[in-house]
Amino acid sequence: MPTLALSPQIAFDDFLKVDIRVGTIVAAETFPQARKPAYKLTIDFGPEIGTKRSSAQITRYYQPDALVGKQVMAVVNFPARQIGPFMSEVLTLGAPDESGEVVLLQPTHPVPNGGRMF
Repeated sequence: MPTLALSPQIAFDDFLKVDIRVGTIVAAETFPQARKPAYKLTIDFGPEIGTKRSSAQITRYYQPDALVGKQVMAVVNFPARQIGPFMSEVLTLGAPDESGEVVLLQPTHPVPNGGRMF
């Protein structure tokens, strides 16, 4: 996998504009209409944010039934994005492994849904 160039330096206030929260996957299903293999996720971000949906290209290492109950990190303040017939409301975060496959970013210990990353 090619190394990506370092992004330009930003002010801390710019970082604070990106709202990254913890949520628990409550449902996961295949997304056959997606151009690249993906799942449709329903993620509970707690009472303040509620339940949101996300399309995630994480089919290499994860199966839908095993995703339910996992906590993940997601950007919750991007505009919703239409992906085929599906409206993705949050960006579920991951990092590429050495072959470019997505590995989910997850807390190492259980934390309350809706907790903000800092």
